[in-house]
Amino acid sequence: MKHSFNCLSYELLLYVLICIPFCSCSQKDTGVISPNGKICLSVEIKEDTEKDGFGKVFFNVEYKDGKTSRRVLSDTRIGLETQLMSFTDNIRLKSVSGTKLIEDDYVMLTGKRSHCQNRGNERIFRFENEKAETLDIVFRAYDDGIVFRYSLPSVQDKDSLTSEHTAYYIPEGTKRWIQNYSVGYEGFYPLKTRAERGKDNMWGYPLLLEPADSLFVLITEANILRGHSGSRLYNGNDMNQYQVRMTDDKLALGDSFTSPWRVLMIGSLSDIVESTLVTDVSEPNKISDTSWIMPGSASWVYWAHNHGSKNFKIVKDYIDLAVDMKWPYSLIDAEWNEMSNGGDIEDLITYSLSRNIKPMIWYNSSTAWMGPGPLYRLNSKENRIKEYTWLQKLGVVGVKIDFFPDDYSSNMDYYIDLLEDAAKYKLMVNFHGATIPRGWQRTYPHLMTMEAVYGAEWYNNKPILTDRAAEHNVTLPFTRNVIGSMDYTPGTFSDSQHPHITTCGHELALSVVFESALQHMPDRPEVYSSLPRKVREFLSGLPTAWDDTKLLCGYPGTDIVLARRKGDVWYIGGLNGTNENKTLSFSLAPLQVEGKTMDVFKDGVDDKSFAIEENIQLSNDKMDMSCLPRGGFVAVIK
Repeated sequence: MKHSFNCLSYELLLYVLICIPFCSCSQKDTGVISPNGKICLSVEIKEDTEKDGFGKVFFNVEYKDGKTSRRVLSDTRIGLETQLMSFTDNIRLKSVSGTKLIEDDYVMLTGKRSHCQNRGNERIFRFENEKAETLDIVFRAYDDGIVFRYSLPSVQDKDSLTSEHTAYYIPEGTKRWIQNYSVGYEGFYPLKTRAERGKDNMWGYPLLLEPADSLFVLITEANILRGHSGSRLYNGNDMNQYQVRMTDDKLALGDSFTSPWRVLMIGSLSDIVESTLVTDVSEPNKISDTSWIMPGSASWVYWAHNHGSKNFKIVKDYIDLAVDMKWPYSLIDAEWNEMSNGGDIEDLITYSLSRNIKPMIWYNSSTAWMGPGPLYRLNSKENRIKEYTWLQKLGVVGVKIDFFPDDYSSNMDYYIDLLEDAAKYKLMVNFHGATIPRGWQRTYPHLMTMEAVYGAEWYNNKPILTDRAAEHNVTLPFTRNVIGSMDYTPGTFSDSQHPHITTCGHELALSVVFESALQHMPDRPEVYSSLPRKVREFLSGLPTAWDDTKLLCGYPGTDIVLARRKGDVWYIGGLNGTNENKTLSFSLAPLQVEGKTMDVFKDGVDDKSFAIEENIQLSNDKMDMSCLPRGGFVAVIK
């Protein structure tokens, strides 16, 4: 037996009937409706006939586009279990709150949009089990998705969370882009239409689905706080049911408990790519003085010289590169504690500052496999404060912290410790070999970027990226980079240990298509000096944090044209992810740039050359850009 609940207050019902198009799920099964009326979430209980009204709880989501309403998600299971309480197949609805409009405008110093609007409708569903214990589930419907989280108003002494029963049902035939879970989230997102048994049946966020033609869902989580565990998806019981699984076997609870937000972005690919839902539902900025937080590009020694930071003279060349390219930063990578051949780390920092380049330096988190040093300088608060004090005195402005273990609650707390203490010493932070973004860039705006991507450094490790890079690069803007800054290190015009077969136009476009508030430029000084003057000028002036972002066209793994605005200037990056010649056709209408001029950097006669056109007068919105196989282009409109 199914019981569905009409949960609209009279005021909201009147609003729905008068102000927005009729949505089929606003009737019997309606729970929450987005402000624009397009996304409708309904909650239902499938009763156990032997349990007198108690049963399992599910929700469904429909999306209305014009006169058509389409099912996005069906039978998403929800529930929670602790050592002492169960809210699984033995719960019933006790009450539902009225609808509350969430309105929150905020500013981001990093990311895809500087002015963000957190606007959605919220309702709280209170459930009880057979022991009259209560569980609240907070649902919000936004114009670009839904979010929900669990809350235990009262927790018994010494209780622990043992499992979450959220399970997303993904039927056979649904297109999906999903990576096997691994520590560090460094994998590919291949297109699949059938469920598979991954390694340990675990899958990492984010997961992109296409449940209906041109209608997409991206699943992830947000707002990890102290005491929270990161989670992943498990389909070992039923291949089509992807259950949320904590990393910790159990999680100690206090007097009450609120989970991270489960985030489902919903809509067109533009809705997904342009969404800020992850930061919308995260804790507000905790840092009052942010004047020292400045996005920018950095020269970076590691890609071309894996052990280069041991060598004073080599790293010095990269500081000089930053001067030549007018980049504000240079990153001194691993093993600087063993530096020789002309000076030590303090000598190098002194030189960097003398050239007006702000230095950033690398640390091993010393929590996973040990690897290179320096080690054990940040683990305890005492050591961390000692190190941060030393860095601030020297004039270092940022740290890259690497090699983190799994997403256990203790490690989530360690990330937060590192961020909170770094802020006191005005140090910007880059987490590498780390977990995915979950909204911390809003809470701690000095978190500039995170890796969690199979990026360009893999040209140093294995030959796999050579053949897969183009398709992979055109998948990342629809998956990993949606949820936060991504330290891919784009723009490898030359080769490292393993070659790249993407064009120079493609590599240049990555610097626009991939968003990272710290953009580490990986190639050699002599390579940058050999680039055409206009390309060098472009890289010198390229912003790394944006006022707005617009997807102009594209499809995961095939192609993309993405526009990003800084001030009055639009930067457009286009990528061909295929092995064939391809013309990328798109409209500039969303940018409102008619009458302005455009410079274009595109594929030349071969994969190593550019064709540059300047001062093109824009007289209409329609654009066609021809790309070589695995090619790309950049356009600047001002």
